[in-house]
Amino acid sequence: MALWEAELAADVAAADPLQVVSPLVTRLAQVPDPRRLRGLHHPLLVILVLTACATLVAGNDSLAAIRQWAARTPQDVPHRLGARRNPLTGRYLVPSERTFRRVLAAVDGDALDTAACGYAADIVRGDAPVPQIPAAADEPVEREQRRAVTRAVTHPAPAGLLPAVAVDGKLLHGTRTTSGQVFLVAAVTHDTGAVLGQRQVADKRGETTVTEDLLAPLDVAGLLLTLDALHTTKKTARLITGPPHAHYLLILKRNQPLALQAAQALLSGNDIEFADQTDIDSDRGHGRTERRTIRVAPCDDSLFPGARQVFRLRRDTGGLDGVRTSKQIIYGIVSLDAEQARPQHLNAYARGHRAVENRLHWTRDVTFNEDKSQLRTSTAPRNLAAMRNLTLNTFRLAGRANIAHARRDLHDRTDAFAVYGI
Repeated sequence: MALWEAELAADVAAADPLQVVSPLVTRLAQVPDPRRLRGLHHPLLVILVLTACATLVAGNDSLAAIRQWAARTPQDVPHRLGARRNPLTGRYLVPSERTFRRVLAAVDGDALDTAACGYAADIVRGDAPVPQIPAAADEPVEREQRRAVTRAVTHPAPAGLLPAVAVDGKLLHGTRTTSGQVFLVAAVTHDTGAVLGQRQVADKRGETTVTEDLLAPLDVAGLLLTLDALHTTKKTARLITGPPHAHYLLILKRNQPLALQAAQALLSGNDIEFADQTDIDSDRGHGRTERRTIRVAPCDDSLFPGARQVFRLRRDTGGLDGVRTSKQIIYGIVSLDAEQARPQHLNAYARGHRAVENRLHWTRDVTFNEDKSQLRTSTAPRNLAAMRNLTLNTFRLAGRANIAHARRDLHDRTDAFAVYGI
């Protein structure tokens, strides 16, 4: 028995995870294994790759579903990944659901987030091929895909926009940690909706403390970072405009009363006075109409560190009949001057910040049933969130607009593994 256990341990240690030439496998191989070598039967890479590929497929939103899908993996895949081989049957084994649960609850969340988001960065830089999602040859273009193409024509982005990244947090309902519930802060691009990074904080009030840690591994030089009022602090403004050499768009509310009062004073007056510093954008869809009117005025560092302009954005919304039924007015501040950002640019940036809600939080809740997950404790909820981010990045960078529709295209296991070149 002892000799048999030694042989199994030698097989695991000798397994070469790089038999598969895949950018994702290379990234996931860098995640450290928290387990002790004694009694180690299943390589960490096998567990992570099977979880990542299973999450691509519709219905695999729980560990039980992920393991059930992985159990029917063709034998050549675990063989190339260096999976454990049963010497009696000669078959390569898939870990049990208990092993998936135990390992994902122990893996370092920061390391897994870095690997998952690093894969997306490799695609953007051109170091990894763009994922290819198969679709039926005679299948009509999906509705959200048509809408995306139509919107690009009817609402083109203003020329001269800087690449923008939205930073916001999301609570994982039902989770439990020693300090409270799991709260994740992510950085999401405005244009593609790709997740560039993610970090966990103790609660919503901890969002402001993680900004530096979130941005540290990212190359944000020359980018515009959009953040909500919770992040509007002088420390955050100095952090963004300092060594990273990025720009910010911050929302002013009552947590910065002096800056808010100064912005209101600069932006007070009738519409004629601000005719050259105003932009109006109208939109229609999803059962409502919206008109966004933004007014801009110059400012300087005396109002806020690095500040160059303040704005007032008014949103008037109503039904498809055009009758406005609600109004909202917000104030904000940016570190871009009038030459770098005209009113139409700021209007586009402010609207783009909603990408983090529409294209990340809403999608994970509705498409992946994240808030209904039964994973409650340790790092398992965060690590599955990292796998969902990886799936979102894969589909978005592949050009798919409807994530649920794209997941249903991958019921064939061969297709699912082929997405990552496995």
